[in-house]
Amino acid sequence: MLANTLRSNYLKAAAGTLLLAIGTLSCAPDDKTIRIGVFNSLTGGTATFGISSSQGIRMAADEWNAKGGLLDKQIELIVEDDQSKPEEAAMAVQKLINQNRVVAILGEVASSRTLAGAPIAQKSGIPLITPASTNPKVTRVGDFIFRVCYTDSFQGVVCARFAVQKLGLKRMAILKDIKNDYSVGLADYFRQNLLSLGAQVVSEESYSEGDTDFRAQITSIKAADPEGIFIPGYYTEAGLIAKQVAEQNLKVTLIGGDGWDSPRTAEIGGAAVEGAFFCNHYSADDTSRLVRDFVGAYEKRYGYVPDAMAPLSYDAANLLFSAIKRAGSTDGRAVRDAIAQTRDCPGVCGTITIDAERNARKPAVMLQIEHGQYKIYDVIYP
Repeated sequence: MLANTLRSNYLKAAAGTLLLAIGTLSCAPDDKTIRIGVFNSLTGGTATFGISSSQGIRMAADEWNAKGGLLDKQIELIVEDDQSKPEEAAMAVQKLINQNRVVAILGEVASSRTLAGAPIAQKSGIPLITPASTNPKVTRVGDFIFRVCYTDSFQGVVCARFAVQKLGLKRMAILKDIKNDYSVGLADYFRQNLLSLGAQVVSEESYSEGDTDFRAQITSIKAADPEGIFIPGYYTEAGLIAKQVAEQNLKVTLIGGDGWDSPRTAEIGGAAVEGAFFCNHYSADDTSRLVRDFVGAYEKRYGYVPDAMAPLSYDAANLLFSAIKRAGSTDGRAVRDAIAQTRDCPGVCGTITIDAERNARKPAVMLQIEHGQYKIYDVIYP
């Protein structure tokens, strides 16, 4: 569980981010700046995702500004809170483009909310980079939409291979969020790959984001006698599901996707998530220089170890700023072309090359929860 100090630091950092967002919105237009839009969940059910993401983007912008900015101008971030709601995400992107006149957009980390905002950016000719939306449909919206994370088609392979080949699990259940594009898509890819490896899906149940009682689904799953449960949802429900699995004395291995990566997973799940595994984009334990430098700077600034949303967003921001610099312009088409031409861009979460479908091909890590901490267990390459 989170220590009180860690939780206090997290809340202070969250409050700082909110104040920063409000302060930025109050600024008058300035022709000495380049405006970059950010839309994230600073409040709502997955607020830790948006707070971490916004803080990672802020770190990248501050570093560029300290070195002179972009095209002889300072980077100005315009941050919108979508309250963890797709409909608010669409309104946020509309506002960033029409009212704030941003030249590019960073966000969202959740697939459903990026899918709500991306068509607006595409129609307006404004490049958009999502740091962490893994659903394959996201970049299919159009040629102005990019991502710096891997897709669920790969994450599904990783989780299935890990369950069968690393843990020897042959009988799996799936419990997915039926209203979440990310969860449904990841469940589909996991199922397909699990079956191709000769294992079975003995039970498949669903819930909706915001639910708090999963006992009926768990009772049904228990009757099918699985060895493990794959839960491709977000941290709030995943933690609650784990607790209710333990309450029913169901002894199984729990496996999740990158939607588990929040300090709240261990805080909500407590002892019930001990020993569970989840797929992620990086490990804070990585000893590479880029990871150590970023984690050290983030801890110094915000007081706690960053989850994956922070370095992914830091990488997305650096890729965008580098593209604007190479384009020598803030014209939407020129920036779009420069992003598409990105090759071997070093990042905290791995080297980024944008492929023809505007996705980044990168390895994944499997983390295990031990004493409330997330420890690297395995690295799986495409």
